[in-house]
Amino acid sequence: MKKFFSCLILVAALASTLAASIQGKVEGKVVDQAGVPLEKVAVAIVSQLTSSVRFDVVTDSNGKYTQIGIQPGYYMVSFKKEGYVPASKEIHVEIEETTRVDVKLEKSEAVMERAISESDRLFLKGNKLFQDKNYPEAAAAYEEAIAKSGIQWGYYLNLGLAYKKLDQKDKAKAAFAKAAELNPDSYSANKEYGENWAKDGNYEEAKKYYQKAAELSPSDPDAQYNLGAVLANQGDSEGALAAYLKCIALKADYAEAYYQVGTIYIGQNKKTEAISNLEKFLELAPNHEKAPLAKQLLDYLKK
Repeated sequence: MKKFFSCLILVAALASTLAASIQGKVEGKVVDQAGVPLEKVAVAIVSQLTSSVRFDVVTDSNGKYTQIGIQPGYYMVSFKKEGYVPASKEIHVEIEETTRVDVKLEKSEAVMERAISESDRLFLKGNKLFQDKNYPEAAAAYEEAIAKSGIQWGYYLNLGLAYKKLDQKDKAKAAFAKAAELNPDSYSANKEYGENWAKDGNYEEAKKYYQKAAELSPSDPDAQYNLGAVLANQGDSEGALAAYLKCIALKADYAEAYYQVGTIYIGQNKKTEAISNLEKFLELAPNHEKAPLAKQLLDYLKK
């Protein structure tokens, strides 16, 4: 029995180690405009996928904070302290990496604080409505939040996402444009705004924002795939190929990238490489809408 109990402890320890190995860490420091550390700043780290995944920490006497055990993905980090204007940043947490987020908070007036507090309440209301798939009311709540305090880029990003769900393209585009203006370092704002330009057929504008998104998050395969798509539409097959290959290097089972690489190799008359990539595409996504075309291309290449 004693030996069995020891084995259980060992298994638990291994499981804990494995879980830690696929998680990331977020840390940083919060100071005022003079560089003085701020204590007791409320730091919220919320998943971009679902607000139910949330971590709350508070800065210490040196203005520092740390949160471990965060699953990889995109998160919104917000900083709040009475007497200061709240701030927020978007981050990409990666496996076994430490993401550092340092911020400076500005002093605020009491009137501004009340407006921000009310706008935050409306923003959270909008998030709940969005999660419930009530997109019209979510958009209305975000619009109200912006009317109270139009300085938070996250309000505009979520407003754009709500309008995107409602297929109101012009309103979504305007919201994403404002989000990117207020926070040029947001991967999501650049990605969404670039997508709007691409759908409009303006690939030159789309390229600017997709390139920015890829620079902000170089380890994101979607960012590389999107960049490859817009370069391909501009006729830059070499640039597109490089982006697609980087996408595959980051995510070996990214089926669509293999299809795109295969078609580029056909254009370059690289038959062996084209066959290899199209076969990989069909292996990964046999029921994909492009699967029949991929089979036709393979039949042609193998004749």
